Amino acid sequence: MTGIRFDRGRRAALRLSGLALVGATLYSILPAGAQEAMVVVPAPALDERRSDATTETAVLAGGCFWGVQAVYQHVKGVSRAVSGYAGGPRDKASYDMVTSGRTGHAEAVEVTFDPGIVSYGQILQIFFSVAHNPTQLNRQGPDVGTQYRSALFFADPAQRRIAEAYIAQLDQARVFPKKIVTQLNDAMPFFAAEGYHQDYATLNPNSPYILRHDLPKIEGLKRLFPAAWRADPVLLRVSGGKVSQ
Repeated sequence: MTGIRFDRGRRAALRLSGLALVGATLYSILPAGAQEAMVVVPAPALDERRSDATTETAVLAGGCFWGVQAVYQHVKGVSRAVSGYAGGPRDKASYDMVTSGRTGHAEAVEVTFDPGIVSYGQILQIFFSVAHNPTQLNRQGPDVGTQYRSALFFADPAQRRIAEAYIAQLDQARVFPKKIVTQLNDAMPFFAAEGYHQDYATLNPNSPYILRHDLPKIEGLKRLFPAAWRADPVLLRVSGGKVSQ
């Protein structure tokens, strides 16, 4: 793995030592091309702003969950964003196992939102535009493996209908230079990741990985979706290494 990817294995050291300053220096000399390009995508032609519910849940996988979580924590109408695992069994839902790429899991984020404020279609627009690159197969940036695949896990048929229509819309318009490879899955159990993975981008802003790959996503959200942006992220309560309800 690259030196940047190794940063993830040294998460505790980065939080507790002066290595964060080294990370900031490293980022300042990295080439601009190291950051993933963002694409402005049109709003979905088919969408649904529900008035019969105040809470809806979306599970999205788009590479390392640190950045995806951070993006949605800055979206108006989102009340909770949890990093975790989806696509595999409960007994293999741990970071050490998932990083092997042999568990069936993808690093994912469960987003809870008010559909009266932000629609599922808008959640997807942000997902395809700034949260990740949906044309990369089984990888995202420096992270390679099926655990970093692009995938959606639908809570109900309406979410599937909106996502299928939106992907067809973006592919037909050739918004991306390649076809979207996002997997479409029916609802599957979601398992919250270990406590040290939660709110990672906020707690470790000077980590080389966060600086290079995730802070640009947050800035992209602010720049491309100003109406959806909120400055203060909605953070989780982590107690005893577990996410509190």
